[in-house]
Amino acid sequence: MAVQGSGEWQVTAVAPARLQGDLRYVELEPIANEADQLVPISLRFGSHPHLRMYGRKLRSLLQRPWDVVHGWEEPYVVACMQIARRVQPDARFVPATFQNINKRYPPPIDSVERHVMDRADAWIAFGQTVYDTLRDRRGYAGKPSRVLSPGVDTDAFRPDPVARTRMRRVLGWTSDEPVVGFAGRLVEEKGVDTVLQAFHGSKQRWNVLFVGGGALAPRIESLRLQHRSRVRLVRHVGHSDMPDYLRAMDVLCAPSRTTARWKEQFGRMLIEAMACGVPVVASDSGEIPYVVQDAGILIPETDLAQWTERLDRLIADAAMRTQLAVRGLARVRAEFSWPIVARRHLDFFEEVLAR
Repeated sequence: MAVQGSGEWQVTAVAPARLQGDLRYVELEPIANEADQLVPISLRFGSHPHLRMYGRKLRSLLQRPWDVVHGWEEPYVVACMQIARRVQPDARFVPATFQNINKRYPPPIDSVERHVMDRADAWIAFGQTVYDTLRDRRGYAGKPSRVLSPGVDTDAFRPDPVARTRMRRVLGWTSDEPVVGFAGRLVEEKGVDTVLQAFHGSKQRWNVLFVGGGALAPRIESLRLQHRSRVRLVRHVGHSDMPDYLRAMDVLCAPSRTTARWKEQFGRMLIEAMACGVPVVASDSGEIPYVVQDAGILIPETDLAQWTERLDRLIADAAMRTQLAVRGLARVRAEFSWPIVARRHLDFFEEVLAR
């Protein structure tokens, strides 16, 4: 939520004090010296993403004279409808969405989305595939919209050779053998099996680091027991610790696989790895090609032979890895750093207010 005055914006961020994430409960962590006011708020039905609701504090917060209320809840969830119903008539309401599949929701979810978008003055697509999917949909079509992206803290996520060496020692790797990494949910649609098959089929020798958790963790643990010196699985990693784990990698793999109900919506680990100077090799699922462009290597998600071949080639070519790292850093700093992303949001809000 934001107020514009004298050409400057005052921003208040309202977020759950505690939220059940994909793998664990996440506590709200204020960031030192942030240029906004952070207000924690309680949740009800927090274990159900579509049904959760904010506590009573939301009503009083939304009664303040905001110029713009920017909703980060998906338009088809009850929490977003709760915000839409409480926004004051004079405020501009701008929801945002990652939904890049044209899903038809059953009752009552369809009425939730309809109610939210009827109230919306504009909307933000967190990616080109999101915009292409929703721009002609009822409630979205004809309203001001903008393709914007999440961002990355390039002060926290940055190259650091000393931290890289330290983390590799923590992991038990003191040699210069290349490390291929994976970060995220350990589930089928994230392409974990692609990494495992490339490891088994590779003609090059490399170590592999998995950072995350999920249903396929036992499969990775089995591989670790077979290759104790070459495989690491690290779970329960806080976001503030991710830069160190990413820096320990020579290559980040993002082999997401499209399903009937999901395709990659963005891939935050891509911009975080690039910000740390780590080359990325990624599939062509969903939004990934728009995020990576020519700053990494894109591979058809189902071409397992090419995954092994391209990883082998990259592992053997340090100069190519350096070139990709430089391009990735340049792309992140120009397109995804927090100041860039924030300015683009505020520019859009100013356009919406001017209408």
